[in-house]
Amino acid sequence: MSTLTIDHVVTSGTFSLDGGTWDVDNNVWIVGDDSECLVIDPAHNPDAILQAVNGRTVKAILLTHGHDDHIRSAGEFAELAKAPIHLHQDDWMLWRAVFPDVGPDAAIADGDQFTVAEATLKAIHTPGHSPGSVSFHLPSEGTLFSGDTLFQGGPGATGRSYSDFPTIIESIRTKLLSLPEETVVRTGHGDSTTIGAEKPHLDEWIARGH
Repeated sequence: MSTLTIDHVVTSGTFSLDGGTWDVDNNVWIVGDDSECLVIDPAHNPDAILQAVNGRTVKAILLTHGHDDHIRSAGEFAELAKAPIHLHQDDWMLWRAVFPDVGPDAAIADGDQFTVAEATLKAIHTPGHSPGSVSFHLPSEGTLFSGDTLFQGGPGATGRSYSDFPTIIESIRTKLLSLPEETVVRTGHGDSTTIGAEKPHLDEWIARGH
């Protein structure tokens, strides 16, 4: 039986929305075995990500949401990897702000499953940071890829267009904090955490409002 691995690449670039631009480091996650993989959020540096893929077949590119730091390099990476791009339809307006002439290859729906190396990632629609934000749960590895929905220390940002704080709290409370506490949360930016480490702080986040 093939051995599943989770590779991690950090790429650097910018994030732009609502007329502002910020420097960001993004986490890119590659899930698979020696022959095939899924790539989650191939940000900023397609060549470095392709190098980490290391000749494997990329079955799909999974986007956690449509903000430009997560998608701006996805088209170029898709051409290099010859793989389809999946994004929840509620974020296609963000996609079209970057790529007005071409859409993603497929829409992600809540509960969709993506199989790689005999393991299955399940899409969980977790709106709030953006309307179409999705987290990907990999139960066999006790892992959640949370995108920008849940970080070490709290929810993703909701201060910009298309974001909503009560919505992200509801997503986290009902869909993520119900996962096993030992679940490792691999985020879109910064350090990983666990469900158990974040769960006790929900009321603090609600009280502070971000």
